[in-house]
Parts: sequence; C-alpha cells; structure tokens
Amino acid sequence: MADAPLGALHGAALDDLGRPDPWLHIVGIGEDGLAGLSPATRAVVESAEVILGGDRHHVLSDAITAERIAWPSPFSAMIDTIRSLRGRRAVVLVTGDPLWFSAGARIARGIPPEEITFHPQLSAFQLASARLGWSLADCETLTVHGRPVEQMIAFIQPEARLLILTTGAETPGKIARFLAERGFGASKMTVLAAMGGESEQRFEGTAEGWDHEVPEFNTLAVECIAAPDAALLPRVPGLDDALFRSDGTMTKREIRAITLAKLMPMRGALLWDIGCGSGSVAIEWMRAARYARAIGIEPRADRRALAAENALALGTPRLELVAGEAPAALDGLPPPDAIFIGGGLTEEVFAAAFAALRPLGRLAANAVTIEGEARLAALRSTHGGELTRIDISRAGPVGGLTGFKPLRPVTQWSLVKR
Repeated sequence: MADAPLGALHGAALDDLGRPDPWLHIVGIGEDGLAGLSPATRAVVESAEVILGGDRHHVLSDAITAERIAWPSPFSAMIDTIRSLRGRRAVVLVTGDPLWFSAGARIARGIPPEEITFHPQLSAFQLASARLGWSLADCETLTVHGRPVEQMIAFIQPEARLLILTTGAETPGKIARFLAERGFGASKMTVLAAMGGESEQRFEGTAEGWDHEVPEFNTLAVECIAAPDAALLPRVPGLDDALFRSDGTMTKREIRAITLAKLMPMRGALLWDIGCGSGSVAIEWMRAARYARAIGIEPRADRRALAAENALALGTPRLELVAGEAPAALDGLPPPDAIFIGGGLTEEVFAAAFAALRPLGRLAANAVTIEGEARLAALRSTHGGELTRIDISRAGPVGGLTGFKPLRPVTQWSLVKR
C-alpha cells in the first residue's frame, strides 16, 4: 500500500506545495472583545463553526453565533479536543498574544504549527508597560499563573522591573511578603486589572504596606527597591553559604561557582545532581538560566527536606528530589544535559550517568579525599577530560590579628560528551 499523503493522515487539505493548509485559528482577544480585533481577524471569528475558549472569552465574543466549547478539564485534554475539530472552521480564543505565556504555545506542541494560523493581540505585558511608561525591553516578564509563586523570588534584584502574570487575588500579597522578607519592602507595586476594558482598575502601594483587595485576574508590576541591608541574590552562581540551610555537608560558595561554570547552565536544560545534599548546586543551576530544571538524587530524607526548603526560599520550587543512591536511582530519569557528582563517584556510577548524558552534555565530579582523588585520576586516564585542584583560603581571625585559613582542597574532574 502506498504511503498516504500527510494531509490525508491529518484530515487537512493540502496547499499547492503539498503542505497542510491551516485549519485552526488561535485568536488573541482583549478586554475590548471583538472591537479590538483587526477586520481580517474579526472575519475569521465571525465565520467560525466552532469556538473553543474560557468562560470570559465566550462572553467577550457572545455576539457571534457558533458552537461553543469550554476549556476541557483537565486542561491536558485540550489537544485531543482540538484535534477532534479537524475539518471544521475552528477558532480557539485566548487572552492577548497566543504565543507569550499563553495556551497557543502548548497547542503548537501538540498540533503541527503549519496547520495553525495565529492572530496575536496586545499582551498584558505590552499593555502594562504602556500604562507605566516602562520600556518592555528593560523588564523581566514572568508568569506565576498556574505555577508556583515562589519562582519569582529568583528575579528580586535591586532596581529590577518585573511584570508578572498572577493567579488569584491573593498572589500580589504573597509576592509583597517575599519582597519585604528579603529587604525590598520599599518596592513599588502596581496591580492592573481588566486592561483595555470599560472596568479597567489600578491599585498602587509598596510591598511592606500592601493591603489591597484586587480582582482575581491581574497583572502585577514591581519596581524593586533595596534597603541597605537587603539580601543580594544574584543569578550568577556563588550565593553566600549562609543562605542555604545545611547539616554542614555542602559544596562551598567558591567551589560551587567553579563547578557551575563547568556545568554551563542553559535555558531549559536539565541537571542531575547526584548526592545533592542541601541542593546548593541544583538550586544555583536553576537560578542561572531561564526554565533550567534539576533533579536531585539523595538517599537521606533529612537532606532532601533541607534541599526542598532551600529551593522554596531561593526561588526554585520546581527542584525535583529523588530518594535513592546511584546508579540504581538513575533508572527511568529523563536524560540530562549536565551531571554533577559531589561525592561517591565509582566506575559504575560514572558508566550509568555518562550513558544517560545527552550529546554535548557536561559532567563534573568533585572529591575531597585522597581515595576520591585517585578515582577521579583513574577515570580521567580512561575517559579524558580536565583534572583541576582547587585551593581556597578565606580571611579569618588569628589571635588578635587576621590571616588566611585554607578550606579543604577539592579535586575536580570535568568533561564534555562528544
């Protein structure tokens, strides 16, 4: 039997070049409803046979006669629901720009983008920046809509401007507490709701004095203002050791910064932190690059608890923690882009970890004992890579004077999988 054309497989028509014709329209709509759409986009919506969207999207377009479908529950069922509409004039309504922290990106991962036409509207970020007179290029744009609110903590920096899509009326109050607890209580906060609509609202205040009741759907703008004693939490690796709760077993600040330089955090990349302890390396990995992910493998429950607490406090609530020891605990984990082994490296652990590592993946392993150093040297002789001895000294009191006290030397082996 001959192969079926792509369009026949998907139930979509083909254009002159044999590509699927777009059959699905994803339309961004604002608080001004149909009036805010361009004539061409409005015509698409008006000619739809079926419209899928949230309750407020249907209200904003209620002048149009079409079959209506609400967002399915659970939301993960959305793709199957949309696929069932092939062959019909289908429109999905979303808020603002469909591809900027919106459902459009999720749909494009489940349906070939060439079968979709996107119709962007002004996003909440663009509207908020216009209301405030902020250059959008100089702002951090974030969402905590359906995500842990704590992830915004990683972006609290002196003089930073944050635009945040929030979930729930209570979210600005939570963020105000995060700011105040870290010495940013003077930060200016503005909540904007129903932007572009007849009922647009604006609420202003400071983090330390925030007491507004705001609508459930809103956009929060924060102008971060640091007090002289504010906590400085740069996203460049090397946070102060005192910021981590630990039982004393952790990768120290200077070693951590050097280690992460070898691991090379990148956008969306996944780290395995084998023997993660208090989670300091995994947490700094996640802070260093947008959407970076990490899995900490740790056999001790007390240390996993410390890592979870540190992750919440430092803005990486999505740190995943796995109970167990390598190599057995590595089975079934998604393949990583980088691996850190802070101790307990054996030939078996290396073999399992390196086999799972993606091409161009980075591996770094540290040792503080003579036996551990010997294992690193042996592995390097077989597999190549770089072997480095790191000696750090910190100034401290020596009697009534000051002198340098050395930390325990660390031997580091690192390599890139090619």
